[in-house]
Amino acid sequence: MRIELVKGELKSLRRSVEMIDPSVQSSVKEILSDVKQRGDEAVSQYTKTFDGADLSSFFVTEEEKQAAYEHVNTDVLRAIRQAAENIREYHARQLEQTWMMTKDDGTILGQKITPLDSVGVYVPGGTAVYPSTILMNVIPAQVAKVERIVMVSPPNAEGKLHPAVLVTAHELGVKDIYKAGGAQAVAALAYGTKTLEAVDKIVGPGNVFVAAAKREVFGHVDIDMIAGPSEIVVLCDDSVNPSYVAADLLSQAEHDERASAIAVTTSNALAENIRDEVERQLQQLPREAIARRSIESYGAVYVAETLAEAVEVVNQLAPEHLEVMTKDPYLLLGKIKHAGAIFLGEYSAESVGDYFAGTNHVLPTNGTARFSSPLNVSDFTKKSSIISYSKQALVQNGPLIASFAREEGLEAHARAVEIRTKEGEV
Repeated sequence: MRIELVKGELKSLRRSVEMIDPSVQSSVKEILSDVKQRGDEAVSQYTKTFDGADLSSFFVTEEEKQAAYEHVNTDVLRAIRQAAENIREYHARQLEQTWMMTKDDGTILGQKITPLDSVGVYVPGGTAVYPSTILMNVIPAQVAKVERIVMVSPPNAEGKLHPAVLVTAHELGVKDIYKAGGAQAVAALAYGTKTLEAVDKIVGPGNVFVAAAKREVFGHVDIDMIAGPSEIVVLCDDSVNPSYVAADLLSQAEHDERASAIAVTTSNALAENIRDEVERQLQQLPREAIARRSIESYGAVYVAETLAEAVEVVNQLAPEHLEVMTKDPYLLLGKIKHAGAIFLGEYSAESVGDYFAGTNHVLPTNGTARFSSPLNVSDFTKKSSIISYSKQALVQNGPLIASFAREEGLEAHARAVEIRTKEGEV
């Protein structure tokens, strides 16, 4: 694990936006086009090719959902239910309301909030098990009052989904669960098939083929984001226990060998202790190989001269996850401008936000926290402007509006105002 001592070395810590391999993009385009033309037949073919499943029906039955409960531990079920309650409570505070304002001249202006009609939630499958993905993507859509929520997930070779995935979806009341993954599932959601009606927006993580497919269909439908590998930055001073820092760095490193894990501190001694502790804990991890490659390639401890410089480093990195473990983390909160999620204090482990606290774990990566936000209820609604102009207001402001229109060379725009203010003159 590197220890960076020179400010100029910060450039080496920044992760550049990863480009999708042109060959992957080409393959994805072919799949999308094929599904658009052949629908379910194409989806079935690709599901057999990529997942080894020969399906007679794409949709999960009610019997499959009920049977899944027999294979889910009671403590896991309790955790799912409590996490769902926490996530729903947090996101309920994000719900925006339609509003109106009235001016003295009779003008009425406002904004109408309308939920999307339909959303597709992609949930990774195969060897992966991500019930938390379902919670984080479905609940904000439900809070927004999206009418139709469809979940897609790749089946195993036996044509089944993991019990925890089915139980979580059932707990949330998701009725339509479609057994398909990869680019073919994204295509089915975007274009629709005989059995699956198209949606207006696609959310949820996936592999490079899913990311490429989402990028291709954007514009035909909306998407949440193109997510990169996971990232964490821990901002800490010498008051912190280095074992906490190391554990949290590794909590992201074990995700993916491309994950980034960086500590920023003002203490050389702490930097060395963190490095040593990371190595000690690495040797005890079941996913040591993945975590070690992540730490060796994208892990570092950056030593700043002052706390102010340390905060500036954080803002330049704009991490997905930021933990602030200092003597008084709240003193720094106002100075932090760019981070997807901010965890304050030594007991606010990143894992708390990933699963249970209630905040959303779908966060901007690759430095896009400079201009992007976590997935939230607003992502599942749209806004319409409301304009009701009175005659008094149009008479008063009509000449200004017409003048503006003519400045842009749009005579018909000007006349559309004047015909109302000059009693039929054109």
